[in-house]
Amino acid sequence: MKGWAAGALVAVAACTTPATTSSPPSSAPSVTTLFISADLRGYIGPCGCSENMQGGIARAAFQVAKAHDDGHPVVFIDSGNALFGSPTIAPEAVPQQERKAKALAEAFKTMGLAGRAVGPLDNARGDAFRTSLGLKELSAIHVVTPGVAVVTAADLTAVKTLATQARRQGARFVIALVQQSFAATVPAIRGDDFIGSADLLVAAQASDELSTETNKLVGQRVRVAQVQSKGRSLLRIDVTQRGDDTPVEWARSDADQERELTALGERIELLRAQVNEPMLNEALKALRKGKLEEVIARREALAQTTAAAPSDRSWAATRFIQLEASFEQLPAVKDIVTSYDRDVGLLNVEWAKAHGRECEAPTATTPGYVGTASCIACHPAAGTFWRATKHALSYQSLETVGKNHHLDCVGCHVTGWQKPGGVCRIDKTAGRSEVGCESCHGPGSKHVAVPTKTTITRAVGATTCVTCHDHENAPHFSFDSYVEKIVGPGHGG
Repeated sequence: MKGWAAGALVAVAACTTPATTSSPPSSAPSVTTLFISADLRGYIGPCGCSENMQGGIARAAFQVAKAHDDGHPVVFIDSGNALFGSPTIAPEAVPQQERKAKALAEAFKTMGLAGRAVGPLDNARGDAFRTSLGLKELSAIHVVTPGVAVVTAADLTAVKTLATQARRQGARFVIALVQQSFAATVPAIRGDDFIGSADLLVAAQASDELSTETNKLVGQRVRVAQVQSKGRSLLRIDVTQRGDDTPVEWARSDADQERELTALGERIELLRAQVNEPMLNEALKALRKGKLEEVIARREALAQTTAAAPSDRSWAATRFIQLEASFEQLPAVKDIVTSYDRDVGLLNVEWAKAHGRECEAPTATTPGYVGTASCIACHPAAGTFWRATKHALSYQSLETVGKNHHLDCVGCHVTGWQKPGGVCRIDKTAGRSEVGCESCHGPGSKHVAVPTKTTITRAVGATTCVTCHDHENAPHFSFDSYVEKIVGPGHGG
């Protein structure tokens, strides 16, 4: 099955997990905690290009494991598009992407994955590869615990049908993983159509890669959630059932608490930007990092406080867990990530040696890269200043963390990736292993041949920088504040 579009409503009873209509004992409430990940897009952890980047499967695993300490059922579910980041994969990237998918599958199993939906990105290497990972795939209706069910469907019409079926089988609280975008899902809750069917709709698809950059939650009796993509957040739902047949109600949120959470979130983003200022001295960076971690801890403590939980009826509460860099990592899953980092470099080098090709040489009509040493030979003052910037150490920073042979990273840490005269084999970076002059000013072969102002790009704009300093790798990048840090004596300043 390549998704939920085909056959979502066919033979519902046949593909439903066994259910029970019994209610929890009246003597004590029954509590279930669910964690939902969404739109992971093959992210096993942040690249580390910026300070305090969110996310990482090992941090998510720790949150799930910690919830077990409360002594009630804990269920982890993925809503799809976890294994890969694009529907097609270039041949040179196949070894890395398949190894990463296997690492994610191993991590999911360690986390006790109850089941996962299948999104279109999950099939980038075909049905056979996906099923070979051995991950349990959710049926149309999945009974989590007595009274709590998760349904998976392609659209809202299917959600209503499946949620109604789940109610008939005894579900008092229904979560729907709907394979469409948040924007397409929200209009459904503006009327009364969904009241009595699904309680929470999780929009499991992104309309584009940037549309799921933030967590979103709207609605009252029926709610719609969007989970921040690329493994940066988890959605947590706590369901408390009492021994009767009344519906599960949402615990009312405290407006003051919501305002304080929003304010703390804004403060965190400001501090995160300040920590990532270029050329920041270490003492000031340490001070700002300490303050950032303090505010993150305050927000997390506040988010864990459930407001106005009723004591006489069944209720549910939900919140997002943003996986901050300061959060603990589950050792077993951290080991999986470490093994992946080690293995993938070896796989990529092996592929490059067997199949890699050299870059084309520059020609009279096709300019190419000549290397930073050629530039500095005529511009020594600029070279002296450049050596004091982080651009000069960009490849070394990858070597330090063992990611210099990772295809996800290397292109922004060498000069002329996949360009004439640049780097086209991951195992051959000599003379181009830095973010050099040509990374900003363009290929220099014509300028070397005819060294005039018209044969090189002198003025560099923000569009050049954001090819690497993009929202994902440098979320707080500001051209005006960054560019002044890389302009010095002999280099425009």
